[in-house]
Amino acid sequence: MDRLLQDIEARRDDLVALTQELIRVPTLNPPGRHYRDICALVGERMSKQGWQVEMIRAEGALGDSDRHPRWNVVCRLEGRGAGECVHFNSHHDVVAVGEGWSRDPFGGELADGRVYGRGACDMKGGLATSIVAAEAFAAACPDFRGAIEISATADEESGGYGGVAYLAEHGHFDPARVQHVIIPEPLNKDRICLGHRGVWWAEIETQGRIAHGSMPFLGDCAVRHMGAVLDEMEATLFPLLAGKRTAMPVVPEGAKQSTLNLNAIHGGEPVQEADYTGLPSACVPDRCTLTIDRRFLMEEDIAEVKAEVTAMMERVRARRPDFRYEIQDLFEVQPTMTPEDAPVVRVVGDAVRQVLGTEAEFVVSPGTYDQKHIDRIGRLKNCIAYGPGILDLAHQPDEWIGVDDMVDSGRVMALALHALLA
Repeated sequence: MDRLLQDIEARRDDLVALTQELIRVPTLNPPGRHYRDICALVGERMSKQGWQVEMIRAEGALGDSDRHPRWNVVCRLEGRGAGECVHFNSHHDVVAVGEGWSRDPFGGELADGRVYGRGACDMKGGLATSIVAAEAFAAACPDFRGAIEISATADEESGGYGGVAYLAEHGHFDPARVQHVIIPEPLNKDRICLGHRGVWWAEIETQGRIAHGSMPFLGDCAVRHMGAVLDEMEATLFPLLAGKRTAMPVVPEGAKQSTLNLNAIHGGEPVQEADYTGLPSACVPDRCTLTIDRRFLMEEDIAEVKAEVTAMMERVRARRPDFRYEIQDLFEVQPTMTPEDAPVVRVVGDAVRQVLGTEAEFVVSPGTYDQKHIDRIGRLKNCIAYGPGILDLAHQPDEWIGVDDMVDSGRVMALALHALLA
């Protein structure tokens, strides 16, 4: 094992170079650019070392189109005999760049022991780390039994339906095929993430009646109705959620309660195209929509979560004449949490202790990630998130990943492979 740990350190420069290569492919989601390019980059590297490579387009999945096809790559290395399969899954898509950068978001700049760029932390650094760890293990232990898989998948940032969900639906995470899954999300190198809270996205629409803006009394303003909904949220729903607490080890502390984010709101005339120079028309808005993002706890039932919102809307209706509304489900995901005594948890925990000299902290993510599909669709419970990087840096300007953190996490991953397959 000492040789294995030394080999990870010897591959430091290669690890940095691979991370930079991955960052320089601008896999922006939305709309889903350069997905095939990054899958080809990973696939070509692994195929040169004897891995079986499968390029998979998620045809017909949510988000897939001929203009922006949802490409995934799965690479597999068979051992010398029968055994279990360890799968490292990373998403290759990144969110919009945003404002406030002092460096090239897709430059992959190395400075002061950090690699900078959009996706460096979330999670191309984790993808690179898992690749280098698997390569080092295969070189040090060529007689290992079982199999190793590396996947780079689409659309985690927008739900994962063109990525891990599609693969799970087609049997790639069947427990008869894969026994251990590690997702190198950036949750700090001394933490093991056991799962995540649940989520319910919905669209609330208040309905009114259109009329001329100079005679609003002849219409019924849907925006005013939505204002009443927002007032009721502040008065009753937000205090209710603040009182709900979980025994799940969710981080950060504020996420140990139920939360509600008002993701988007719009009422009245649609936003015109950028080159439109005219004025808006004078109309009373007859529709107003609010998109909500409700995160819920293991102790809550999804039916109860939805009923709370419906009860709130009914309270508003009781006070307002002609109040009409609709609630449309967008999607929902149940909370998930792998037991602390699961095989992959124990093995990675032991590896953290050996590499870092500390006990791993067990945490739960405030937001969902692709474990939801591996659990719900794949029916594979032996799954965790473990990888380098600081979660707070995700989606931020000047996002970065520490090189030392990648090396340490690579050692943990390599030792986990040794424990499970050697």
